[in-house]
Amino acid sequence: TDLFLALPALPLLLMVTYLFRDPLKKVFGPELGIFLLIVAVIGALNWMPLARLVRASFLSIKQKEFVEAARCVGASNRRLMANHILPNTLSSVIVAATVGVGAAIITESALSFLGLGFPPDMPTWGRLLYDAQNFLDLAPHWAIFPGLLIFLTVLSINYIGDGLRDALDPRKTQ
Repeated sequence: TDLFLALPALPLLLMVTYLFRDPLKKVFGPELGIFLLIVAVIGALNWMPLARLVRASFLSIKQKEFVEAARCVGASNRRLMANHILPNTLSSVIVAATVGVGAAIITESALSFLGLGFPPDMPTWGRLLYDAQNFLDLAPHWAIFPGLLIFLTVLSINYIGDGLRDALDPRKTQ
């Protein structure tokens, strides 16, 4: 994961999209091919921070006293993971996953804004921003509303993640 984390995401995403756009269009069609490419590349670039967080959380909680006490009592590894470790890591993983969804929305919008996203006949917020560039003097609302909706959607997803963290955090329920 360290190797992939060291790579700059946006230039790599632009390069992969540019290189594999036309071959995937021929195989899967213009809409599905680009959709699969964008989803695969964004997913491939965004799983690493979440994997590091999960690993660090599991290793940290595995050393806590309540896990050691359950192990001394004779709890199996499956029971330790299901009843003690997983509930304590789930809240932070959900927050990180929702932040990742917001980052994926922003990344897709950036790709579409740069003209490398979905085809012109498929409306996305980034594509709407791209099309509004030429009309900022005449109709600024063409750029304001898609940008505002991107902002509100990502903010809402982050708030949902915070709410889920608060609801699922076993430390707050005790």
